[in-house]
Amino acid sequence: MLNPLGLWEIAILALLCEAPMHPYQMQQLLRERHKDEILVLKRGSLYHAINRLVRAKLIAVVSSSRHGRRPERTTYRICTAGRQQLVHSLRQMIGVPRREPNDFLASMSFVIYLTPSVAATKLTERALHLEQEIRASEAALKRAAVRVLRIHLIESEYLLAMRNAELKWVRGVIAELRSGQLTWDLQKIFVQLRASRKAASLHKEALRTKRRTEI
Repeated sequence: MLNPLGLWEIAILALLCEAPMHPYQMQQLLRERHKDEILVLKRGSLYHAINRLVRAKLIAVVSSSRHGRRPERTTYRICTAGRQQLVHSLRQMIGVPRREPNDFLASMSFVIYLTPSVAATKLTERALHLEQEIRASEAALKRAAVRVLRIHLIESEYLLAMRNAELKWVRGVIAELRSGQLTWDLQKIFVQLRASRKAASLHKEALRTKRRTEI
């Protein structure tokens, strides 16, 4: 058992629910279905995930074949345990919010190391990129909606909604930075941090002294 499953394992198990297939077919289908928006389509990542699933006995080898000078291709099928694990993992992932790594979130936690002016400039740059991405995504969704059912585009809808929410928040922060409503002084922050550490140290020392006198 692999618990929890990663996105690559989820994608592979989902594809093998349709039919047995080899890795090259998987890559083709992921591209055709625009899953490259959520998965980095690196060949190594796909094969690593397949190997993990095989070791966990969630998928199994059906056959291996070679055509002409092409590399040998191994076809895989999903096992009963794989189907069960796929459903279990999806229930957990969809139902329970998780804190996931986010470079932008991490960078904003250190934004005080930029001046408010520079932060406003870089956030404005980010807003422009977001606007371009949103326009492109909206156009792509409109084109795709003519050809496929909405359920196949649901993750793209979610991504678009998240980008729109991020853009709204970024614009709000830019406005506060430009108006001076949000500002900071790094040197003053350092002074406050040092004072806070000193106060905490003195408090701990006072507690230790008190304990010694009580013994």
